[in-house]
Amino acid sequence: MCDLVARTGRLQQRYADGSRLVAGCIPFRYINSECGKVVQVLMISSSSGPGLLFPKGGWENDETVREAAVREAVEEAGVRGILMDFLGDYEFKSKTHQDEFSPEGLCKAAMYALYVKEELETWPEQKTRTRTWLTIEEAVEKCRHAWMKDALVGGFCKWHKESMGKGEEIADGD
Repeated sequence: MCDLVARTGRLQQRYADGSRLVAGCIPFRYINSECGKVVQVLMISSSSGPGLLFPKGGWENDETVREAAVREAVEEAGVRGILMDFLGDYEFKSKTHQDEFSPEGLCKAAMYALYVKEELETWPEQKTRTRTWLTIEEAVEKCRHAWMKDALVGGFCKWHKESMGKGEEIADGD
């Protein structure tokens, strides 16, 4: 049984300029292979159809955007780690989340890189989501939404090459 509980509802949801504000992350790790150190990203199954996603969800009034991104990683993917750099804002249209504050379902997602240090055995959404570690190439292929592919390729890959590719160490934020 999971002691953590996922937040639900829209009472604390943030909006700006007609868009629902969302926070998410691209969880990653390194594995050793014959070719050296390989980056893998963690994707989760969608609760509403085929394809894989990165953890993301509503940014609420009682938290910072970084706290929201970390919370979503725990709730949806069952991972904890070091929240690294901001990868960018990505706009998209939600087919399932139109409401009085965003009648067209417009959303703006702030995405971050998350270096995974722990995979939880139980997490709030484990009954509705599975998690899968993929190479970047596999993730691009299986990613459900174009904006998430953009966050992966134009955000994460660019950031990783510029920051982590120079041999920068991941500072332990614990």
